Amino acid sequence: MNRPIHGGNLAWAAQITGCPASLIIDFSASINPLGPPPSAIAAIQEGLAALTAYPDPDYTQLRSALAQYHQLPPDWILPGNGSAELLTWASWELSQQEVTYIVTPAFGDYWRALKTFGARIQACLLDLESEAQEIPAQLASIDTKSAGLLLNNPHNPTGRLFLRDKLLPYLDRFALTVVDEAFMDFLPPQEQQSLISAVQDYPNLAIVRSLTKFYSLPGLRLGYAIARPDRLRRWQRWRDPWPVNTLAAAAAAAVVRDRTFQAQTWDWLLPTREKLYRGLSSLPGLHPLEGAANFLLVRTKQSSSQLQKALLKKARLLIRDCLSFPELGDRYFRIAVRSQEDNQKLLEALAKIGDRLEGE
Repeated sequence: MNRPIHGGNLAWAAQITGCPASLIIDFSASINPLGPPPSAIAAIQEGLAALTAYPDPDYTQLRSALAQYHQLPPDWILPGNGSAELLTWASWELSQQEVTYIVTPAFGDYWRALKTFGARIQACLLDLESEAQEIPAQLASIDTKSAGLLLNNPHNPTGRLFLRDKLLPYLDRFALTVVDEAFMDFLPPQEQQSLISAVQDYPNLAIVRSLTKFYSLPGLRLGYAIARPDRLRRWQRWRDPWPVNTLAAAAAAAVVRDRTFQAQTWDWLLPTREKLYRGLSSLPGLHPLEGAANFLLVRTKQSSSQLQKALLKKARLLIRDCLSFPELGDRYFRIAVRSQEDNQKLLEALAKIGDRLEGE
């Protein structure tokens, strides 16, 4: 089985460890450990009776729930089969520009989707050594209406959060700006730096969101895009009908109304991430980067791929190596923030295995 290019490949990890996937603690996929919320399970159970009918092709109830959540008209929202599907159609439009700028290191599916449509890509590298939450200086010198821009906020894999006021000027410089906000939900509302409120003022702005990470529903594959209705209608014409299944649509409409689960997540994440950050910082040879999402990127003096295999074999813990990010290579790994108990197991295993690898 080939080395995974995404997190969460428990089948590969189980093959390495020789144990069932259910016994592996997965730090490689940045999924909320508090979910799925009971509201999602209840909605799925209630939706079972509707499986004999096709989904509503317009997803009226789901779009209405998302519209209420974001205070937008429903036709400014398009549900999709995960944010990855919607990024595919965004990449098709970006490929029509003379060049598309990507903030790197970048999620591998950006490259996949853009290259599929023959886009000309220009990478803009983040300064990984800087503690400042700034986007690459190279972008500041670009002022063109024939280029596209694709970035995510908070940034994956660094966790860097770009301020809304710093991003707004770029909307006037590009023909199309696509912002992937897959991890923005993990910030409390008063701390979020979303550009959703700017969509109605900028026809060249499209935002993609995920519902699977925050609500721990990756198996349902659900995301949505926010953009002008004419753009979303084009995307709707290009894609297959009924991309969102009935159970996913029902769960999504329920969870965006679940204020209790949202508050529980925000209350859990900040102190838990801070404690994990401090624990990693105390280990020799590890340097975690501060992040705003539910994961941490860690620079390591050791080989991250060797560390990954050692953690799997010795402790049944799966971390995300960063070999699929060319700018990071074998000296970085990424870990999800999990429960205090799981995080402590990881810290103890890193301390033991790190000492052993250091001596080899």
